Amino acid sequence: MKLLAGLRSALRVHHYSPRTEQAYAGWVRRFVRFHGMRHPAELGPDHIVGFVSWLAGECRVSAATQTQATSALLFLYREVLQRDVGRLPGILRARQPRRRPVVLTREEVAGVLGELSGTPKLVCGLLYGSGMRLLEALRLRVKDVDFGAGEIVIRRGKGSSDRVTMLPETIRAPLGAHLRSVQALHGRDLAAGAGRVLLPGALGRKLPHSDREWPWQWVFPATRCAILGDSGLRGRHHLHESVIQRAVRRAVLASGITKHASCHTFRHSFATHLLEDGYDIRTVQELLGHRDVSTTMVYTHVLNRGGLGVRSPADRFPGVLLSQKGP
Repeated sequence: MKLLAGLRSALRVHHYSPRTEQAYAGWVRRFVRFHGMRHPAELGPDHIVGFVSWLAGECRVSAATQTQATSALLFLYREVLQRDVGRLPGILRARQPRRRPVVLTREEVAGVLGELSGTPKLVCGLLYGSGMRLLEALRLRVKDVDFGAGEIVIRRGKGSSDRVTMLPETIRAPLGAHLRSVQALHGRDLAAGAGRVLLPGALGRKLPHSDREWPWQWVFPATRCAILGDSGLRGRHHLHESVIQRAVRRAVLASGITKHASCHTFRHSFATHLLEDGYDIRTVQELLGHRDVSTTMVYTHVLNRGGLGVRSPADRFPGVLLSQKGP
């Protein structure tokens, strides 16, 4: 489909991530099917409004999903079809629920980590110890871990921006041992004619053969070699996120925690525990990579104990409430 080929080309020119490319192409397909397989060039703003309103009203998608679909279609018309659709009045907006993030106590974090082992435990240790998102951790390259400075550079995180976070002291030794085993694996891959990774942007052309160099390798490589993209060359992708997600799910159940915890809960817990320890919210904002401090403010809820910090009057007479009157 030439339309999708043009969409992918435009997304790559603007340096959108492969996942965004996949998602935007999916929304364009659904938009075309929704309007009876008509070409988007034949459609206009009213058709966009009808589609995204249908997503909210009939499909009951979340506000974030509706926003992504709208962004995909606006990008299509602006960058591919070269049409300005202007404002889109009359859209039925999906409700944006106000949810508090799930946060584990320090004891619960220790309990979940205690149920993990191997690479999943190391990855989750980084999530909790440095506040990274799961994909940010899995996309780390060897060159981005600075043991000397005690820092980790996160490249092209959410919003395509770089940031620096800390390398926890407790992670140094196990991460160093892990990297030594990965380097040995890389050596075996090179000997077998593989040992390559995908490089960002045009670096593959600018730095020939760098895809086989140790600094560019994934910190957490996949367990099997595969064909990389359209190159036809054998190498390794990074470890798939589902491997860690399944391990965390099993660990949460085994630990007996009743909270709906996931990999991202470690990031929530990291931010909340730093604020509990008295660190400045601006510092936490920088470590998390939030553009606006208001996003980080959501973690201040844990600083208010119980019902917004109010002590229940029932707690003044615990003995009375706990005692039972005899027969």
